[in-house]
Parts: sequence; C-alpha cells; structure tokens
Amino acid sequence: MTASNFPASLTLVLKSEGGNDDDPLDHGGRTSRGITQREYDAWRLEQALPKRDVWTATADEISKIYHDEYWDPFCDKFPIGVDYLYFDMAVNAGPRRAAVLLQRALGVADDGRIGPVTRAAVQNADPRKLIVAYSNAKRSFYQSLHQPRFLKGWLNRTSAVQKNSLAMLT
Repeated sequence: MTASNFPASLTLVLKSEGGNDDDPLDHGGRTSRGITQREYDAWRLEQALPKRDVWTATADEISKIYHDEYWDPFCDKFPIGVDYLYFDMAVNAGPRRAAVLLQRALGVADDGRIGPVTRAAVQNADPRKLIVAYSNAKRSFYQSLHQPRFLKGWLNRTSAVQKNSLAMLT
C-alpha cells in the first residue's frame, strides 16, 4: 500500500484517456482527458465556480477530480499495482463497476460496496493473482457490452493496464 502511487497512476490513466474528445457514439459525450462535461460542470458547481467548457480544464483541476472522485478513498489502502488497476477501471467505467469487478476477482459478494469484507480480501490476496483475475473480469465485462466499435481499444487498454500493474509489483 502506498499513497505515493497516485502521481504515477494518474500519468498512466491520462495516457490511456488521451486528450479532448466529442465522439457522438461515446455515451460520455464531450470529454477532456477522460473527464466528461457533465462531471466537470458538477465539480465546478461544488467548488462555487461558474460552468466552463471541459476542454479548458486545467491539469490541476483534472488531477483533483481524479484524486478525489476516483482514487479516494480506497486506492491508498490497496497494494501497489492493485491501486492503479482499480483506479483505471473506476475512471473508465465508474467506481461502482470497478468495485463489482474487484469483488468478482476476489470471489466475494459483488454488491459494489468496498466494505470490510472486500478490504480484507484485498489485503489477503496475492497481488499478482488479483491483478490477473481482475484484468480477466474487466475483459469479460467489456465483451458483455457488445460494442464492437470500442471493444478492441478497451481490451488493449486492459492488457496495458495489467502489464503496468504487474510491473509496479517489482
């Protein structure tokens, strides 16, 4: 476990997410570095700031959103490598989906809540085996979506994230 893995994990997630995008076939809509316009609007409202185009978001804003909404409160409690793997999935498919897939990989009830049972299972798991099992759960999830336009990219991302997660263990 380490709190210091956020910067390295963020760098990798930002590389996966890319820059600005507004693909009409992507349910997220207008995004910048993986943050949707809807999410950015809500974050700025919470900060008592006026709405602004997500494409103008600063690197600090993007980092703060990722840290506070996707990294916290669990990643600093997970083993290195597992933290990044979970974080990436939370960014890509939402924290609840990331939790469900983590629970499936651990073989515990997949209720989407990372409570004491899930946290204990993470701490007792072999990180290498958990990374492989979680990556396989991610692949199954993406295949179940039946979206061929995005499937190859999702599977490539899963393989890259798995490779990077395993490399963090050494």
